[in-house]
Amino acid sequence: MQGSTIAAPSSQAVTSDRNIDETSGLRTIARRRAVDAPPSQTLTRDTSKAPVRVLCVDDHVVLVEGLKAQFGIDGQLRCVASLESAEHVIDAVAEHRPDVVVFDIEMPGPDVFEVADRLHHLHPEVRFIFLSAHIRDGFLASAYRCGGSGYFAKGDDLEEIVEGLKRVARCAEGTFVMGSKVRARCQPPKVRASRQGAVGARQVVQSGPPATLLDLLTQRELEVLRLIGKGLSRGEIGEELARSPKTVDGHQERIMKKLRVETRAELMRFAIREGLAQA
Repeated sequence: MQGSTIAAPSSQAVTSDRNIDETSGLRTIARRRAVDAPPSQTLTRDTSKAPVRVLCVDDHVVLVEGLKAQFGIDGQLRCVASLESAEHVIDAVAEHRPDVVVFDIEMPGPDVFEVADRLHHLHPEVRFIFLSAHIRDGFLASAYRCGGSGYFAKGDDLEEIVEGLKRVARCAEGTFVMGSKVRARCQPPKVRASRQGAVGARQVVQSGPPATLLDLLTQRELEVLRLIGKGLSRGEIGEELARSPKTVDGHQERIMKKLRVETRAELMRFAIREGLAQA
C-alpha cells in the first residue's frame, strides 16, 4: 500500500503569512509612533478623551504633591514632570510635551514671566497658568502680557485649580481664566459664556486683559500713590508735584476709595507690595 504524504506549504503561503505578521507589527509600531510623535507631527489633542498633560514648575513640594493627588482623583489630568525652578522649562517642554504648564511666580532662579514669554514664542501650542501666594496687580498684568492663560491663588481649592487647568487646556488662545480669589480682586471682567464638552458645561472666560484696581487710577493718582509708598508726607508730595497739600488730600481720598482701603498706612503697604515705591 502506498504511504500517504503531507504536502509542504508552498513558498507563496509562507510569504503570505509572513506578510500578515509584518503588517500587524508595522501597524503596532505606527500606533506607538503616533503616540510618541512630537506635537508638530500630530493633530490637536482632543482633551475630552486623552488626559491633560501637565508640567508643574513649583518649588513647593507639598503643593505639587497635592495637585498630583487631585489629578488622580479627577482622572482627566496627569503630571508628566515637575521642576523646582523655571531654569530648564524650555527643555522640559520639548521632552515631555505638556498641554499646560503651571508656573509658581515666586521661585528662586530666572524671572518666571521672561521664561513664560520665551515659552509662548517657542511653543505657542502650549498653554500655561500662574500660581501665587500673593495676588498682585503687577503680577496679574505680567501674566497676561507674556501670553498666560490663567492666574490662580495658592489659597484656591485644589478642585478649583484642577477645573481651571481643564478649561485652559480646552480654551482658545487669548483666553484668560482666573481663580475665585483673583476674580474677587479684579473689577468685574467682561465675560462670555461658551459651551464646552458633551455636557455643555458653562465656561466663563476673560475677554481682553484682566481689569485690576490699579487700572482705576489716573496717572496723577498713580504718582501720588508711588510717593506715598516712598513715605513722603502730604506736604512733601505737594512740593514734588507742585500742588497744594489740599489737592494731595483730594487725590489720596479718591485713591483710597478706588483701592478699597481706609487708612494711609494701608495705601503705603499697597504701594510697597505692588512695587510702586521702588519706581
